[in-house]
Amino acid sequence: MQDLFDNSDMTGLADAIRKRDVSAAEVLEFSLSRFDERNPAVNAVISERRDEARAEVAAGLPDGPLRGIPFVIKDLGVDVAGLPSTNGSRLFADVVASEDSELVKRYRRAGMVIIGKTNSPEFGQNASTEPQLFGPTRNPHRLTHSVGGSSGGSAAAVAAGIVPAGQASDGGGSIRIPAAACGLVGLKPSRGRVPAYPKQALLAGPMSVNHAVTRSVRDSAVLLDVSAGPIPGDPYVIAPPTQQYVDVVGTDPGRLRIGIATVMPSGAAVHSDCSAATLDIAGVLEALGHEVIDKAPEFPFEELMSGLTNLMAVPVAVDINARLAQLGRELRDDDLEPMTRMIYDRANANTAGEYVKALRDLEKAATMLGGYFTDYDLLLTPTLGTVVPPLGLLDTMNPASLWEHGMSFSGMTSPFNVTGQPAISLPLGKDSAGMPVGVQLVAAFGREDLLLQVAAQLEVARPWNTAPVWPPVEG
Repeated sequence: MQDLFDNSDMTGLADAIRKRDVSAAEVLEFSLSRFDERNPAVNAVISERRDEARAEVAAGLPDGPLRGIPFVIKDLGVDVAGLPSTNGSRLFADVVASEDSELVKRYRRAGMVIIGKTNSPEFGQNASTEPQLFGPTRNPHRLTHSVGGSSGGSAAAVAAGIVPAGQASDGGGSIRIPAAACGLVGLKPSRGRVPAYPKQALLAGPMSVNHAVTRSVRDSAVLLDVSAGPIPGDPYVIAPPTQQYVDVVGTDPGRLRIGIATVMPSGAAVHSDCSAATLDIAGVLEALGHEVIDKAPEFPFEELMSGLTNLMAVPVAVDINARLAQLGRELRDDDLEPMTRMIYDRANANTAGEYVKALRDLEKAATMLGGYFTDYDLLLTPTLGTVVPPLGLLDTMNPASLWEHGMSFSGMTSPFNVTGQPAISLPLGKDSAGMPVGVQLVAAFGREDLLLQVAAQLEVARPWNTAPVWPPVEG
């Protein structure tokens, strides 16, 4: 079982269950034993449902493509019936979900077994997972270091081998940043590809989209096939794919024209280890037959910052105000971390006109950057502008530190939350200290298929180790 669990990706493990080489019950018990062994060190999973999971397996799981796969859900914006939905915040610490989100229902129909929810920074407002409510999640590659954020708990659970894949969400890089920090695959789909219901996102919170962190490209494709598609009443519907995403993995994308950017949209330099990894992969892409051109987009920095600062902050304030109304009280000094409180106060001071301007800036940025992708099929960048930091650098108790360092983590990822384009981080490098370095590919709106094709090419040309990181590196 250990060999199967550690040396197979999620898809391979599901195949073994389908062939009856191993049972869903045996896989679940092994995952739970891994949770008991490894979670205390990394602090990835913060609520569990082992008895309910056992009962579901015993009763018989749906015969979906991922039947028997143990899975975790990020504790931010996605509900699992009977489990807390805290958003990483003390203000929501006693909230328990009464029903599953639509995404969780789709995972269940695919046969997946939810074993728990994972740690997240408060309201996802940090590129490192260090909430006051649950404490920091630690990176198994080096326990003194960050796992990134905000999907850091899910990334740590996968990297440590507790589960083969985990649900994640991305409002400014929150899938891609932890994927890069933990040596995983992290795809952010296009806006509207994966439902957020009952949370409103397409118009009310357009920055964020749900998907997953995985060990392999095909696992990301399979999970997108399972989860993608509109629900009745969606305010707009993205064009569906022409075929299953898993079927494009391994197919030839043809000769592509790929641009490259190794300078932050703000004009700041990225860490030399990150730019070196990106340039190395540029060479691999050229060897695969693609045309790689040293040409970055002209990033509409003012419009991007307007979208980031307003369209991420205002939905958080709305959620907080709704919670306070539910509790029938005013906000207390100890309800929120200092960074979240600053975001909340600023958002409450915004006018309706300022929010509409931010929405217009979102559309303007999408149009300005969209033109680049009429000339180039893909954009290649570092995922992060810096190497994986020690815990404590991005400290929500110290907003000044977050402002100083935060854009080094999200500067390359967040533009494509504003534009809604798909982007993927791949574990294709190491820094000088041996920590993972991610490389990002970005495609035009709706072209997840193209990202998966090229990512699969790179997975073959420059394969990465998909085995869990254990025992963890202590210092």
